[in-house]
Amino acid sequence: MPNRGDRGGAQTRARIASVATQLFLERGFDDVTINEVAAAAGVSKVTVFAHFDRKEDLLFDRFPEALDTVRTVLRERADDLDPVEAMRRAALALATERHVLSGLGEGVEPFLRTVMASPALIARLRLFASEMEETLAAELDADTRFSGDSTLTAALLVAAYRTVAVDTVKRRLAGADLDEVGAAHRRRLTLAFDTLAGGLNRAWRAGS
Repeated sequence: MPNRGDRGGAQTRARIASVATQLFLERGFDDVTINEVAAAAGVSKVTVFAHFDRKEDLLFDRFPEALDTVRTVLRERADDLDPVEAMRRAALALATERHVLSGLGEGVEPFLRTVMASPALIARLRLFASEMEETLAAELDADTRFSGDSTLTAALLVAAYRTVAVDTVKRRLAGADLDEVGAAHRRRLTLAFDTLAGGLNRAWRAGS
């Protein structure tokens, strides 16, 4: 299996994902086979699966980046910054720069429509939410600066962000103005994290 971290492996992975995404957007996720992706990318089916565990991950190739971003945010936060506030700042930063992971990037509507049209892709999103929870909980468990309930905190963080993101996707697909969608996204993120931080802080104090 190629090293996914080396330069050549990363370039091959990116090319496969780019080709696959174009095919999925043109024809629909369920109507494109792995063999067709491999042929269009100039690689074998074995090579495709050497870089991606599932067909769905060809479209969601940024999932590893999202997990790495969360790990970095928690590990590199200042000592006086609690995990919830660190995650809030990271989420708002992604929204402000309209990063693709925020759902606010230019021209993402075809991508979103492709996802919403495929039960397999929607199921993969649900699985990713679970993977994100596990990643967050593991990071909090290993963080000596954190004394709260790791599993509960991780679940609430993911649920809060998912709720805001789903609403943002619906607004994008309904054709709402991008500036208005972005402003609403940031407002709801702020409300979600304020509510979450207040509740968790009270619980942490009660349990101390």
